[in-house]
Amino acid sequence: MLHADTSIEDDERYPNGTVLLGDVFIEHEGFTLRSKTAVHYKLQNIIRAYGNVVLNQGDTITQTSDYVQYNGKTKKAKSWGKVVLTDPVMTLTTDTLDFDRIKQLLFYKSGATIKDTANVLVSEKGNYFLQTSKFQALSKVVLTNPDYVLESDHLDYYTSNGQAFLYGPSTITGEDNHIYTESGFYDTQKNISHFTKNSVLTYQNRSITADSLYYDRNLAFASATNNIKMLDTLNNAVIRGNYGEFYQKLDSAFVINKAVAITEIEKDSMYVHGDTLLVTGKPENRIIRAYNRVKFFKSNLSGKCDSIHSNQKTGLTQMFRNPVLWSQESQITGDTIHLLSNSETEQLDSLKILRNAFVIQKDSAGYNQIKGRNILGKFFDNDLEDVNVVGNAESIFYVRDDEDNLNGIDKSTCSYINFQLKDKKIKNITYFVNPEGTIYPPSKIPKSDRIFRGFVWRDKERPKKMEDIFIKDDDVIKVKKDEQRTVNSLELINKDSGQK
Repeated sequence: MLHADTSIEDDERYPNGTVLLGDVFIEHEGFTLRSKTAVHYKLQNIIRAYGNVVLNQGDTITQTSDYVQYNGKTKKAKSWGKVVLTDPVMTLTTDTLDFDRIKQLLFYKSGATIKDTANVLVSEKGNYFLQTSKFQALSKVVLTNPDYVLESDHLDYYTSNGQAFLYGPSTITGEDNHIYTESGFYDTQKNISHFTKNSVLTYQNRSITADSLYYDRNLAFASATNNIKMLDTLNNAVIRGNYGEFYQKLDSAFVINKAVAITEIEKDSMYVHGDTLLVTGKPENRIIRAYNRVKFFKSNLSGKCDSIHSNQKTGLTQMFRNPVLWSQESQITGDTIHLLSNSETEQLDSLKILRNAFVIQKDSAGYNQIKGRNILGKFFDNDLEDVNVVGNAESIFYVRDDEDNLNGIDKSTCSYINFQLKDKKIKNITYFVNPEGTIYPPSKIPKSDRIFRGFVWRDKERPKKMEDIFIKDDDVIKVKKDEQRTVNSLELINKDSGQK
């Protein structure tokens, strides 16, 4: 007992207690208490202080309240009534606060507000570990920052560096984005974060989910790893992959590692895969690019090329470098292929093959072929049905009767050809401007004359189901070469050993 203006004994009101009045000042092992009034119970070694109570621990912790009870044996203090605790980096206010000096632990169960230089944290329950400057905020936690509001049911927050660790369902709501996660880390001073469970970043018309999600609020930049899904609600499109980077201010993203773009066309999904997918532009004028070993699949259309450019506003998709398109049973190639969709009906509208256009369809006796300078095609109900071959058009067509018997092979040339596709077969071929042609009996035309120059049947490269777009044809060719090399080696071994 360092000081009291007056001390009295009042066994009726305070049995075994000494009442201290006026400027009470008490010290216990580096812990000091000041108040207007206090009662000291010597046997229990307990102090009960009333009125403008001030607690100090060293030079760092100061607390004020209306009432305090302190146990000198257990070194535990309980404060209530307008409790305010401050240290060099934060201020805590609550109605009731417990302090365990041995564990250097403060805890509350009736709500508290913690303020530091950048944030305000509110929760119903919580613990504050003095040695590590860690708040463990529990139940209805709200952390408010000038740029966002963080809500959770379990948040560990370090006042020394502003780092927050999230456990359980949590949300971070900013002016122009929203984050949901069930586990993660947020540095409130540097504005960077890393989320690792069921995390979703939403901004404008996009949402991004991934197993692991990193976000830099200063740069409005996110990177994601494993099981990425970027949903574009305005254009009804989805990008998937296993690594991606997203630039909110630039409205751009790129995705690699089994990347695929999925768009819905008349209730039928189109899957586009490339080594790299790049998405740029505002939602109303978005462009999707795919690079290197591009393949796409739709139930009635598939294709392959080196790179692809798709403008979702105009509906124009361009295929570059050795493109090939499969529609129904037709293989279509050319230097460049353009597909045009109706952006309002979301249906395929038309097709352009620019330079060296070539259409091949397999017949049981050979291959129907039509080639020319360019091709213009028209889709009906997403099926290619009307095709015009324009410029230096020529064809080889296996002519069959109604019972599918082969009558001959038609080989013709003209300025342009129109043909119809029906039930996956070429029907109704019409030749325009100076047509010339001959129908040969199958036995009268050499096999070398049954194909045009530049003929390549690429059916083995054709994606026949969605999963096929991830097959790298380079790997298939390598496997086949290895298999053939093994066969050759075995033949040599058998030959040398005299076996067949």
